[in-house]
Amino acid sequence: MNPLRHFISIGAICGLLAVAFGAFGAHALKDLLSTGLLEAFQTGVAYQTTHALALLVVGLLGRGRISRALSLAGWAFAIGILLFSGSLYLLALTDIRWLGAVTPFGGTAFLLGWGALAWHAQRHLS
Repeated sequence: MNPLRHFISIGAICGLLAVAFGAFGAHALKDLLSTGLLEAFQTGVAYQTTHALALLVVGLLGRGRISRALSLAGWAFAIGILLFSGSLYLLALTDIRWLGAVTPFGGTAFLLGWGALAWHAQRHLS
């Protein structure tokens, strides 16, 4: 059994939500938000989509050789989506500017995730 299968579920749910949020932004928010806030919302959607796919990759790689780095990558991607995309969604919907200070923490989590995934690949994939 794949002990990292939960990342496949998390990735699939994040992908589903990214499509829903993208449609919501394109249709329901286009006339309600300023151009800048709508762009922030859509940036959140783009990063969520990318990292939902990254979570699927982590889960699928977990079928092979599992490592702490692979698990770290998965959690970093999940936390990154929550902090990066989540803060941009809230910023766009509320216009509370200090939420923008949270976004870089999510970006850092994404960087950590990609670095950990690269580490796993170099150490365990042939």
